[in-house]
Amino acid sequence: MINKNEFCKIQTEKHPLSPFFPKNAKILMLGSFPPPKIRWKMNFFYPNLQNDMWRIFGLVFFDDKNYFLAKDLKSFNEPLIRSFLAKRAIALWDTAIEARRLSGNASDKFLEVVCPINLKAALKKLTECKTIALTGQKASDILFGIVGAKEPNIGSFAQVFYAERKLRIYRMPSSSRAYPKSVEEKSEIYAKMFKESGFLK
Repeated sequence: MINKNEFCKIQTEKHPLSPFFPKNAKILMLGSFPPPKIRWKMNFFYPNLQNDMWRIFGLVFFDDKNYFLAKDLKSFNEPLIRSFLAKRAIALWDTAIEARRLSGNASDKFLEVVCPINLKAALKKLTECKTIALTGQKASDILFGIVGAKEPNIGSFAQVFYAERKLRIYRMPSSSRAYPKSVEEKSEIYAKMFKESGFLK
């Protein structure tokens, strides 16, 4: 248990990445907060090699979980990821803009959010975005708190009217390996979301 004095000594971290907002983005995917930089394999979202988000994308769109990995499978192909997202009009950002790591690791369970996303400002830049996908429980808790809506079941969505816009907000499984589903099972849930959103035929 962290006492008050110890808590005050824990420094906050500001989000180290800029939002990835492609022109005419139709969907915004929101995680919680990046892991410590020591775990990064690229300077982009979901940079931890042990996080399966880009394997999920590989399976969903190309039936190949290694599609977005480098040839040695020890890092990610960042230019390929950026190019794909821009072409598909998929935006990325996070729900925490400033946070404290209460245990010094990447676990959302021990992440204390100091400053959440300014969702209205993000949507103002993403004028064509009508779908938001929340990629984990912490992200869901933060965002549904902001919009004032009840969280749906995993893989389902809530229809919300927010910032003068009708939004479909999905609550998705975490891409962390700590989440108790295989990458193949998670991919099926993400594929369903992308199909319902018109990103897959």
